Amino acid sequence: MDYDEFIQGVAGRLGTSRDEATALSLATLVTLSERISGGEVRDLAAQLPERLRGWLLPTEENAERFGLAEFLRRIETHAAVNTERAQEGARAVLATLREAVTGKDFADTLTQLPKEFWAVVEPTP
Repeated sequence: MDYDEFIQGVAGRLGTSRDEATALSLATLVTLSERISGGEVRDLAAQLPERLRGWLLPTEENAERFGLAEFLRRIETHAAVNTERAQEGARAVLATLREAVTGKDFADTLTQLPKEFWAVVEPTP
């Protein structure tokens, strides 16, 4: 999946503009990179287009521990959206990420997140 396909996938899921899809993608990937281990961040980034890799960089080797509310708050702040839109954006970005990386790496990412994160992960079809 290339950069344009990723952003278009997010925009299509949200029914929004490329600009908003880009802002939500950036905010979600940056926040995700803060929440999962550095090794897992690198595994995901290696499978993404170069323009997205820079958004998914490990800030620390060990993941920060925070819950879904803080995850969404950070997306709100980065993307300048409300909580509902942050949740919708996170769901769209994670669904698109699931399509862009291997099933194993996506599953490994989910195992690092508390169960409450299932609220923003679409069920597998």
